[in-house]
Amino acid sequence: MQKLLLVFMSLIVMTSCNDNKSSNKRLLSQSSGKINNLSVVVDNELWEGQVGETLRNILAAPVHGLPQDEPLFILSQLPPIVFTGFAQQSRIVLKIEKSDSAKVKIAKNLFARPQRVVVVTGKTDEEISQQLTDNADQIVMALKNEEIKEQQRRIKLSLHKNNTIKEKLGISINFPSAYRIATEDGKFYWIRKDITTGTTNILLYELPYGSITDNDSVVGQIIKIRDSIGEKHIPGPLDGSFMITENKYTPFLAKTTINDKLAYETRGIWDVKNAFMSGPFVNYIIDDEANNRLLVVEGFAFAPSVSKRDYMFELEAIIKSIKFH
Repeated sequence: MQKLLLVFMSLIVMTSCNDNKSSNKRLLSQSSGKINNLSVVVDNELWEGQVGETLRNILAAPVHGLPQDEPLFILSQLPPIVFTGFAQQSRIVLKIEKSDSAKVKIAKNLFARPQRVVVVTGKTDEEISQQLTDNADQIVMALKNEEIKEQQRRIKLSLHKNNTIKEKLGISINFPSAYRIATEDGKFYWIRKDITTGTTNILLYELPYGSITDNDSVVGQIIKIRDSIGEKHIPGPLDGSFMITENKYTPFLAKTTINDKLAYETRGIWDVKNAFMSGPFVNYIIDDEANNRLLVVEGFAFAPSVSKRDYMFELEAIIKSIKFH
């Protein structure tokens, strides 16, 4: 009888612990907020001084490849005393805290779910600013990746499904049903969506493996390739007009990965030869050695007289959903 009682009590304790764990998960509210809106939790005095200046230089820096300056994130400053309740449900948060140790900690789901929280600590303003500067790339990437995931989640709510991309290119890519296949020419795809002031666009095509040589002329090689594609596939509004790369703007070039494959990322401004049209583009040339090819995927927007950051961010999220089969 005593043994049965012990077993019974153990079950109650275990069940209670499991219930507590489940309830802790349930207690986390759903995170919220507009894409790329960052809550910065920092004392007013720090925000108005050196720390605030460093924060703005890093997190509100202009996005590469846009015709007008637009910030990486919209910053909303909150003093710690008001960072309670609904304010804690922000999807991306950066907290500044005075502490004896100088460090950067990146956590998730502290106050809501899903959520990314970056905590930067230091004993002095100078230490905090140094931590921000030394870890700038890591901080920006952590926050941006969380927003890419959120954008992709929203895209999945209504996916375009009736296409032959997987069959012809051996990849899947998630884009909203609001897009349409404007051109399908062999293994070349031009995918478009109408927006209020213009269009957002995605290009997909292959290049022979080895088409790009990794040297000091990479940018020039990429421009030459995309200009030839523009002449062949992307006509402008007038006879003899077609999309080219704006030669007055030096493109931004970086190495990155797409679905664990090495890639060149190029951001710049496109133009239309013999016509007055232009806008931003982001081009990825992905090293798909397994299939003896380079896969090119590009997003570009035509949206005159309006901000373009959010359009380009959606295109980037679409591109980064690529899976190879």
